Parts: sequence; structure tokens; C-alpha cells
Amino acid sequence: MLGPVEALVAGEPVPLGGPKPRTLLALLAAQTSRVVPLERLVDAVWGEDPPEQAKAAIYTYISTLRRKLAAADGADVIVRTGGGYRLEASFDQIDLHVFLREIAAARRARAEDKLVQAVTHFENALGLWRGTALGGAQGTWADNERARVEELRLAALEDRVDADLALGKNEALVAELTIAVAEEPLRERLRAQLMLALHQAGRRADALECYQEGRRALLDELGVEPGPMLRGAHEHVLRDNEEPVPVVQDEAPAEEQESGEPSRLVRTPSQLPFDIADFTGRTVEVATLGRRLAEEGTGSRLCTIFGKPGAGKSTLAMHVAHRVREQFPDGQLYVSLRGTRAVRPEPVEVLAGFLRALGVADSAIPDEADERARLYRTMLADRRILVVLDDVADEKQIRPLLPGGHTAAVLVTSRERLSALDGATHLDLHVLADEEAVQLLDRVVGGDRVAAEPLAAQEIVRLCGRLPLAVRIAGARLAARQRWQLGRLADRLRVQQRVLQELSIGDLEVRGSLALSYDGLSERERMALRRLGLLDLSSFGGWVVAPLLGCSATDAEDVVERLVDAQLLDVSTTDDSAALRYQIHDLTRAFARERGEAEETAETIRTAVSRAAECWLGLVEVAGSRMPHATFDSERSGLLDRYLDEAQVDEIVADPESWFDAEQGGLVGVVERVSELDLTDVATRLAATLCSSRFSVRNLFGQWYRTHTAALEAARRAGDRLGEARLLVGLGWLRYEQDRFDESATYYEQALTAYEQSGDRRGLATTRLALSTVQREHGQLTAARSSLEQVLSELQLPEDRLVIAQARHGLGRVLTEQGELDAGLAACEQACAEYEEIGDQRGWAIALRSVGIVHRAAGRLEQASHWSARAVEVLSGLGNRLASAYAVQALAKVRVRQGRGDDLRDDLLACLNTCNEMQDGFGQALMLRTIGELDLAAGRFADARRHLDRALQWWDALGLPVWRARTLRDLAAALDGLGETVAADRAWAEALGVFQLHGCREAQEPRRVPAPGPRVLEVF
Repeated sequence: MLGPVEALVAGEPVPLGGPKPRTLLALLAAQTSRVVPLERLVDAVWGEDPPEQAKAAIYTYISTLRRKLAAADGADVIVRTGGGYRLEASFDQIDLHVFLREIAAARRARAEDKLVQAVTHFENALGLWRGTALGGAQGTWADNERARVEELRLAALEDRVDADLALGKNEALVAELTIAVAEEPLRERLRAQLMLALHQAGRRADALECYQEGRRALLDELGVEPGPMLRGAHEHVLRDNEEPVPVVQDEAPAEEQESGEPSRLVRTPSQLPFDIADFTGRTVEVATLGRRLAEEGTGSRLCTIFGKPGAGKSTLAMHVAHRVREQFPDGQLYVSLRGTRAVRPEPVEVLAGFLRALGVADSAIPDEADERARLYRTMLADRRILVVLDDVADEKQIRPLLPGGHTAAVLVTSRERLSALDGATHLDLHVLADEEAVQLLDRVVGGDRVAAEPLAAQEIVRLCGRLPLAVRIAGARLAARQRWQLGRLADRLRVQQRVLQELSIGDLEVRGSLALSYDGLSERERMALRRLGLLDLSSFGGWVVAPLLGCSATDAEDVVERLVDAQLLDVSTTDDSAALRYQIHDLTRAFARERGEAEETAETIRTAVSRAAECWLGLVEVAGSRMPHATFDSERSGLLDRYLDEAQVDEIVADPESWFDAEQGGLVGVVERVSELDLTDVATRLAATLCSSRFSVRNLFGQWYRTHTAALEAARRAGDRLGEARLLVGLGWLRYEQDRFDESATYYEQALTAYEQSGDRRGLATTRLALSTVQREHGQLTAARSSLEQVLSELQLPEDRLVIAQARHGLGRVLTEQGELDAGLAACEQACAEYEEIGDQRGWAIALRSVGIVHRAAGRLEQASHWSARAVEVLSGLGNRLASAYAVQALAKVRVRQGRGDDLRDDLLACLNTCNEMQDGFGQALMLRTIGELDLAAGRFADARRHLDRALQWWDALGLPVWRARTLRDLAAALDGLGETVAADRAWAEALGVFQLHGCREAQEPRRVPAPGPRVLEVF
């Protein structure tokens, strides 16, 4: 890579083709042993406007490179994994990585004053270059990488020259540096080194002329004077100093040198980095920090800012420091302590730098760390100095750097809360508010582009998670691409696999910022973060880390808290059970998933996610079993007990309703994730259990559909016909609850086919039972009766008692609608006994309602009233709002016949609202019809017509002809009461035709015409 892009196999170069394959190989080599996403490869080759067949072309180029680079044993050097490609090579095989390794070794040797050894390593590194880096590669990535590597080369050359100058090698340097300066005339360090080399070679006049040439070039090209480095070299030559390397320092007075005391403060340091011009928002934080730093005589003036990567801690610190700098006339000290890096400056080194900045001569700086700290505190005593300590790792790193008095102030930034700093003001820096984030985007982008696309701007900041670094990068990208609409960037950011790639420009990169925190974690903590990312959840309970890691819940809690300390997780809330919940920022989650796909094998991913899903299933079963209206047809997952003991489980699901509310979104995501990983068995069981325990109870239709369709696709991919059948039944039930009866019947029929093919006797029976309900609602009473009789003939075992009771109840309802009231009553009463024996309170109460309906149809109103009221009582006690509403409706029908309908009018209106809230169209139609019947019986014909018309609209929408006919019959009576006999006759004729077609008992009942005025009508 350090020259034309070239590959050697067995020592011989191989043809690589044109610029595009060379660019691909260079990018893979730069990321050796790391997965490079396919989208990034496309971007590297084609930039912003790839052709439609870009991915196919990448596959072709990669395939060709694979063949040419195949190892001697035939193994692939380029492997496909995790949505991208990885170059399987050692770092010793890539000249760029060898170059970086040699530079690092050289700088370590130089730090240990092993200059000869340092020069050797620098020469080894520079000797690898064969010309301009990445020759033959093309595109923006190649240009940027080429510039980056060239900068590394120049820095290495300058470092090597420093070492050579210190060793007195000046003659050989002059020629080399003359060429380098000619190539880089504005690079001040190179020019300063040439001046020193010329001076050491006795060519003082040439050295001074070199300075003047450089000064002219800087003024002509940049309009600036030389910087301190070049000026220092100039002063060194002017003084004709014999020392090989100039040391810029203030001389202490002779009397102080003799006494060994340090010189007094002769400098006013001003080391603050620049304050960005487009700083936005943070009004409260700026005011709080500014006020605290400026307060004198209030004890320690120490403020710390902590927060997640990219939250803008350093930016805020610099902004505040510049705002208060006038209040610190004795100077401002600044250092970046690189707390997120593997190699950090030691406090003793920082103290030396601060002391020099304060004017202490090198000869007066103590060698021992404690002595340096005492001298530092002495010099800051009673002086108004601001000290900014940026990117701090921990308290230990900065304790020696804290002043002892109260006149100096200290501002600290860290990714972790430095709780052990006594007396400090701690500011937890969160992401920006929506309005502030949009304002920041606007200021970075410039012009009126944000105002022109406000919705796209809001979407961009949302996709950036309102993280200041991400928003700033997004704005910088738009500013650099004036022709881009904001909507285009928003579209690109929506692709999760490339969001981190999109949030990168120049030396600003969200991925790099997160990587610093990630690299500082232990391996177990990194693994936890990766696997949380692979689950793709934004909110979760801390317990989930236990199955993800395969460790105890106690160990998992320690890992989670460490991730919170590292600002990679946030404590979001506690649910009503007081269990802690955590959030992972969208961009952190994208980074974690990216690392997981790169560092975890497919098998470890499947194993970890499967363990977590099994535990979720266990918790759903426990929570559901504590909710009286939930039903289950699966055994409890046994894996839960391996990671959570009984007390921990009880704590998590102490309040089942609250737990389900908190976990609802995550549970849907888990089903989709395990389905994506083809973990079909647990996906099917979890989807089905969620349906029976939660989604059906709360009518959470969207979640119900998402989980079942995801698991169904996985089952079909795996050829799991039994799982497929079970999920088809769940979808049939869903469509039934949504009153989409045709679709429901289709799903049930598909399930019957799947159960027949898998030989599941009980599955066939339960599906026929479910299908019979759809058939009955459609008015297909003969078909429904046949289905139910078949179920009862096939199921006889003790474990089938619940299904038998349900089938018996269904048969009783069909017989009642067919006019066989005695047989219908017997079946419903037997179902009640069977439900009671099983202990199914909900089923028993609903069957009680049916008993009341049969008695009402037979005219036995007292018995009907008794059983209907009992059903209302039991269902209300169970907390089942929807079933209670249906029971109230049945009781209201009895009250209408008893002439007391208005007693329950308000209750019916409340039931109508319940059905509306629960998205139950059938229930709304039924309540409206019953209210219309009540009005009809009371002689309020106009009100009756209004309510019955609304019910008809529902029946039409639901496609239920028998229920439509029943409502038409009632409407005919209302129209008669209003004197509209023609319309009444037409409505009655249509209703009668439907009753006769479907074999309904209403076909045998006479038409009733109301007399004028209020009276009681006998309506079914």
C-alpha cells in the first residue's frame, strides 16, 4: 500500500486489474482482520452515486481477487461474514501495518532516550515506502487514506530528523531536508529542522535565509506569520546557540538558581483550544458551570462534566472556559488526558508541562512526582487560574493536578462520573433537546436549507439520536454537499447497517468516539455490549445480560453497571415493580451490533440470543399465569431457572401488568430477532404465548401480527409444518378478533392442512373449533355445527377437557341460533359444568351468559336475568373489560323485554366506548344494535333508527349477513313506528330472505308492528 497497490503471492506479484479492484483490496488491507460492510465497499469504489448493479460488481471483483490471492493451501484470503468482507491476513503481511508498528516502536525508544534504536525503527518504517501511497486506487476513500498515510510519513520523517539532530547527524540531513522542504514549503517543522541542520553544519547564513524564505511563503500563501516552532529555531540560530536542539524557556534569576528556589510566575499561560463559532444550546448548563466556576470563597471551585461518547463534553467545557476566561487573569491551563485511550499521559508528565507553561525552567522542575505536585500547588496558590482537564479516565489521574487553594478553578470532562471527587459539582450531559438539535444542524449546514425541509431536518436529528457529535457530522456532510437535499441524508441514515458510516467526515467520526469507550472495557463487558446490540433492543431489564453471557444475574448486574459507568448504557426508569430498566442509545446500539457481527461467530450469536429468548418466554409464562384472563397451551421454559432464582423472578414480575407494559416493545423485537436467526422453535413458542397472555387480552393487533408473521416466515424456511400450523391458527384468531372473518377462515383452513400433514390430532380439533366460531358469525350454522360435532367426536382424553368444554359451548350457541332451544340449553349447561370442573372462571362466566341468552329466547326472563347478571358479576371481578361488556349487553336485552331497558342505557354506552377503545368492531355493532332495540322498545323510533343505521354500517363493513338481517328486522319495526311503511316492508323482506337462506330460527317468527306511543317490544 505504501506505493502502487500491489499483492505478492509466494513472493511474486499477481495482476490485480484496474482501479476498482485495487481500491477494494486497499480498503480490506487497511482494515485487516475486520469486517468491512458491503455498503462501505460500494462507497469506496463509486462514492455518492453508485450504479444499480454496484453490489453485483463488488461480488465479481471480490471473487476475482479471491482466486488471485488464494493461499497455497487453497484457503480464501477474503472471506464473507456479517454483511461484509474481511481480509484474513496477519499484520506482518501488510506494509502499512508494519510501518505503523515500526513508528510506534521508534517513539517508545525515543521516550526512553534510546535515540539510536529510535532512528533504526524510523528508518525501517520509512524504508517501506515505494512511492505515493495507494497508487492505482481511486475515489474519495483512497484520496483521504492517501492523505492520512502521507501525513503519517511526514510526521515519522520529522521525528526521525529530531533524533538525528540530537545525535549530531547534520551533514547528511541537509540534502534530505532541502528536498523535503521544497516539496512541503509550508510545513514549519521541516523548515525549522533544516535551519537547525544548516546551523549545526556551520551554515548560519543559509539557515537564516531559509527562515526568510519560509516567512515569505507563509505570508504569500496563508497571510500568517511563522509559528512558535519556526520562530524558536530562528532565535536559536540568531543566538548562535551551540546546543544541538533549542530549548525555549525563561531563565531564572541567578540568585534563585543558586538558592534552588523556583522562579516566580513570569508567564500568563493561555492554553485553551478554540471555542467553536456555532456552539448551540446548553443554556442552562453553560449558566450553571459559569456561575460555579466564578464563585470565590465558596470552597472548591471544581466542576465535572460527564456523559456518553459524542455528547459534546469537551465542546461545552471549551465554550464555558472561554466565557469565564476574563475572570482568570493569571492564565488558563489545558491538557487532554486521553482517558479513553490505551496510552495516557502520566500526571508527572502533565505537571512538568504545566510548570513550564507557568515559567519554571527545566532545571528547576523536580524529578519526583510529589515534589512537582507541591511546586504546582505553590505556584497556583492565591492566583486566579482556570485549569481545564479534558478526557479524564478516573479520579486517580487528576488528583495531583488539582490546585490547593480556592482562587483557582478546575473544569473536568470525563465519560464517567467522578463521584470520589469531594466537593465537586457534577453535570450529567444528556443528548440535546429536539429544538436545540435542529438549531445545531441549521447552524452547521448554513443557508436556509433546514428551514426549507423542516421535517427532514427533524428526522435527521432523530436518526442521530440528538447526539451533538452525530448532528454536527450530519450537518458537516450536508454543508460539504450543497446539492444534497436533507431528505437524501435522512434516507441514508435510516439504513441501520450504514448509519455509522454515514456519520463520518474528516476526523470526526461517531464510530471512532464509541470505539474509544469500547476498547476500555473488559472482554466480558465488550461481549455484553455486543450481544445487546445483536438483540437490537432500545430498552431492557438488566437481567437479560445473564442469559446473553451465560452468567449469574448478580454477575450480570455488575457488568451492566460498568457499562452505565462507561456511558454506553443509561438507566432509564424503574417500572412499577421497582426493577431497573436500561436504555442503549440508537448509535451505540448500531455500533454494538456492528462489533457483534464482526467479532462473534454465527453460532455464538444464535446460542446467546436463544438463551435470552427462552428466559423471556419463561418470564412471560410466569407473568401471564398471574393474570386471571390469560390462557396457555405450552409448558414453562425451563431455562429461566438456570439464570434467575425464584426471588429474582418474583421481583421482576411483581406487577405483571406493569412488566408487560415495559417489555412489550422489546418482546416483539425479540421474536423478530430470533425469527431472523431461524431459531424457529423458540420464536413459535414465544409468539404464541405472547398472544394468549397479552396481545389477545389487550387487542394489541399490530404486535400480534408482527410476531406471528416473523415466526411464520422462519417456520416456513425451516420446513416446520407443526410450527407453521400453530402460527396460522394465531393469525386466524387475530383476524377473527379484528372482525376480518374471510381472512380468519383462510388462515384456519391453511392451518388445518398443515396439521393434517403433521398428524397432529389435537391441533386439528382445536383449529376446527376456532373455525366453527367464524362459520357461526358468518351465518354458516350447518357448517359450524358439523365442525363442532366432529371436534366432540374426536376428543375424549382428560387433557382435552378444556377444548371439549369450548366445543360444547359453541355447539350450544349454534343450536340456539337454529331454534333448538332445549338442546342448546343442555349443551350450554353441560359446558358450564365442564368449565367449573376445570377451574376456568372466564370460560364458565361466558357460558353463563349463553345460558341466559337461551332462557331469554325461550321467554324465561327471570332465569335469563339471573344467569346474565351472574355472568356480569364474575367477568367484572376477573377484570376482563371486553367480556364484561358483552355480558352487560346480554343482560340489557333481558331488561328490554322486562320493560326496564333504560336502567342499563348508561352501562351500554360505556360498553360501546370499551369496544371502541379495544378496536372491537363486532362489539361496537352489537352495542349500537342493542341501544337501538332499547330505544325501539321505549317508542323512541327516531333514536332507534339512528342507532340501528350505525349498526348496519358496521355489519356491512364486517360482512356478517345474519347480524345485518337481525338489525334490519329491528329497523323495519322502527320505520313502521315512524310511519315509513314502504321502507319498513323493504327492510323486513330483505331480513326474512337472509334468515331463510341461513336456516335461522328468526325465519319462523312473525313480523311485529309497534303501536304508536311508548311500549315494550319483544325483540330478540
